[in-house]
Amino acid sequence: MTEKDLELLKNLFSDFTRSFYSSDEEDQKNIMLKVVHTHNVCSNMIEITSDLLISDNDKRLAETVALFHDIGRFPQYAKFKTFKDAASINHGLLGAKTLIKEKVLQDLSEEERELITRTVKFHNALRIPSTFDERSVFFLKLIRDADKLDIYRVFMEFYEAPEEQKASATAHGKPDTPEYSKDMLKNIRDRKIAPYSKVKNQNDFRLMKLSWVFDLHFHGSFRLLHERSYVNRLAQKLPQTDEILKAVSELNRYISERLQDVCAK
Repeated sequence: MTEKDLELLKNLFSDFTRSFYSSDEEDQKNIMLKVVHTHNVCSNMIEITSDLLISDNDKRLAETVALFHDIGRFPQYAKFKTFKDAASINHGLLGAKTLIKEKVLQDLSEEERELITRTVKFHNALRIPSTFDERSVFFLKLIRDADKLDIYRVFMEFYEAPEEQKASATAHGKPDTPEYSKDMLKNIRDRKIAPYSKVKNQNDFRLMKLSWVFDLHFHGSFRLLHERSYVNRLAQKLPQTDEILKAVSELNRYISERLQDVCAK
């Protein structure tokens, strides 16, 4: 694909998302949350791929994946008024269907269309399908990293914003109680991703988000994570117990190790 193709797709994305704008203040706030998120994921993708020895064409493909990774969020919210997949529909699958239905990628080659659509469809899967070819896995790792990095930003802004400025669809509905799960901490100590199914309250949710550090793949991703202090900022929203502080130290140790590994993939 060419730079002109990418610019046309950016214009198409803007036109598509504007069709979901609303005069309702809360709905508009939630739609703009995903518009801003998309632009930030695109910026993250540019930063991450700048460290990689890949072609300019693959960098454009990666940015296109970032541009459309959450396109399913807009029809999802329009119909269900939520971004919770469990309460509505899988937004990755809906995104892939939307790309096909709207013929968004019709001017690209068949190989490019299939790669972008497949990556959008599975970007939010619990884990990358083991049956995928190496190229598909590479682009899935890229979008999952770029996406996670901005989800950190979204939640930090949500936690730090005045109540009247918070987008309601960001809230995950778990109670804000003072306890936290020992299992969540154990996952971090074991350098594993904590499952959402075990989340009982907001502290568990924050610990789960912190465990995402172990699902990042690229050197540029760890660089951005470190530069933006997401781990320490999010950790400050947790009870400052000895065991939590120890878990946060383990996370920072892991990040330092990955930053020293210039071959992080």
